[in-house]
Amino acid sequence: MENVSKTNDNLVLLGVIELENLRYLYATLAVTIYISTMMLSSLIVYTVWVEETLHEPMYIFIANLIVNVMYGNSAIVPKIVIDLLFGWRTISLPGCLIQAFCFQSFTAIEFCTFTAMAYDRLLAVSLPLRYSILMTNGKAFQIILAILSYVFLGIGVVVVLAARLTICGVYINNIYCETLSLLHLSCDDTTVNNIYGTIWTMTVAVSCILGGLYCYIRTFLICMKNSTEAYQKAIHTLVTHVVTSCICSSATLFVIFRYRLGGGSLSTVSHVAISITGLTVSITLNPLIYGIRTKNLKNKMISNLQKIGAIIPK
Repeated sequence: MENVSKTNDNLVLLGVIELENLRYLYATLAVTIYISTMMLSSLIVYTVWVEETLHEPMYIFIANLIVNVMYGNSAIVPKIVIDLLFGWRTISLPGCLIQAFCFQSFTAIEFCTFTAMAYDRLLAVSLPLRYSILMTNGKAFQIILAILSYVFLGIGVVVVLAARLTICGVYINNIYCETLSLLHLSCDDTTVNNIYGTIWTMTVAVSCILGGLYCYIRTFLICMKNSTEAYQKAIHTLVTHVVTSCICSSATLFVIFRYRLGGGSLSTVSHVAISITGLTVSITLNPLIYGIRTKNLKNKMISNLQKIGAIIPK
């Protein structure tokens, strides 16, 4: 195999080649998804920012989740659109590492934020009288800062370890970069990368999934024992969180673990299909569900649109 680190700084994205027959159609779909999700996400974040009644931990966590969607969306989709429109099939090695960092930190932040939201709802339901003390806006921001610091540091180590490898191949079975794709192209010993990457990924995935499940189950049981209107509203919010987190987490896990679960034998088409599905679910579902199912947020969004002169269908 050709040693990329010495003779060629570009990697070939086989996923882009697979989409070339209908590249204008795929580019149009990608642009549509990007613009619509960015507009909806921007409206959600703006509404939470300007509406004082939404300055609560739950909405702060939702806003963080949506900002993360905008971050992941912008890190991946524009490059895909440009590649499809101009027929570009390559990405530089530094660009690949940056894209890998953005995508993998995006997915980890999503996991951790879902868990934080589950914990927030558990406190609100189980300790309603002490909730305002246990979970203040300041503590919500501290949790978000802790998540960002932990994720960026952890993923940073993953990317730095990948950057030290000698890359001996040029073909990536995807439409965007991940460090696992680079590991499969390396002619160095990747034992340290695999051990650290697996341990870090499993730690985040298992702790977030188990923590989230524990919080959701306890919250659901408490709500079921009470028939008051407040607890019925809590169940509505809980269902929104559970549905969104389960779908997004499942799609993300499938993308992350496809190599470790025998993904090396998958065809390029399979890699592309899994990656596109996982990415699309994550960047579209969060703003769509939270913008529609969170009633108070939805009403405030409509109100803000009306204020800026938008036409809202009756």
